[in-house]
Amino acid sequence: MRPTRFVALGDSLTEGVGDRVEGRWRGWAALLAESLGRSPRTEALRFTNLAVSGAQTHDVLERQLPAALALRPDLVSVVVGVNDTLRRTFDIRAVAARLDEVYAACTGQGAVLLTACLPDPGGMLGLPGALARPLARRQRAVNTVVHALSERYGAVHLHACEGDWITDRAMWSADRLHPGERGHRQLAHRFHALLAEHGLASGAAPSLEPESPAPTARASLWWLATAGTGWVARRCTDLLPQLLMLAADEVRHHARGTSIRLDLRASAAVSAALAALVGDQRQGVA
Repeated sequence: MRPTRFVALGDSLTEGVGDRVEGRWRGWAALLAESLGRSPRTEALRFTNLAVSGAQTHDVLERQLPAALALRPDLVSVVVGVNDTLRRTFDIRAVAARLDEVYAACTGQGAVLLTACLPDPGGMLGLPGALARPLARRQRAVNTVVHALSERYGAVHLHACEGDWITDRAMWSADRLHPGERGHRQLAHRFHALLAEHGLASGAAPSLEPESPAPTARASLWWLATAGTGWVARRCTDLLPQLLMLAADEVRHHARGTSIRLDLRASAAVSAALAALVGDQRQGVA
């Protein structure tokens, strides 16, 4: 059965930052909705984008999810987690618990769930290794949780954390964190292909070719100076002191040849977070 109500949850990526059309953000979810709405012999697709720039997993759980469930969607995208990694309060166990609750609520209503794992922000920003590696570990932790929960809830999952598109500058906006129009089209196209494999999409996929000319270097620099830098600063201010401490720890372990301990510690935290969810479910059944 083809979806007739599509609701998108998440942060600035799903809001459409980087893909501006007529003064407003559009983005991959809207592009996907347009293509699904063109499917033959189906009802017109109703699309609602609840994603908000800066949203973390708790925002999706507490604010966006209730609004989504009230719409009774049969297709829901949940792409979130990068902003959690950029906060001093990052806790993979809390992130896992929130995502588990969101996924369960959506699929519990019978909705098809769309999810994605994402590139790490430190690598995208080109930060020095000692600063980038702690952020990369956090994003790998989130991606591992998303992978595991996507499998548990039968989600249509996109592996967006890898591939040539990450290093292709033509795919990205000036801030290097958000896709440009070409990158958003890439995501929409790949999601459409996955839905088609599951018999949930037919007809033409979103075009990979931009409709608008790429922003000039001057326009990109202006946006970065007036808006993009502020976007990054607002999300990283509370993290910076902790990130510097994490970087210092990174340097010490590297000098001692014990960097593997940091990776093992992060892996253990993810395993504990997923194990806790299993334990919570068993207690609920009992």
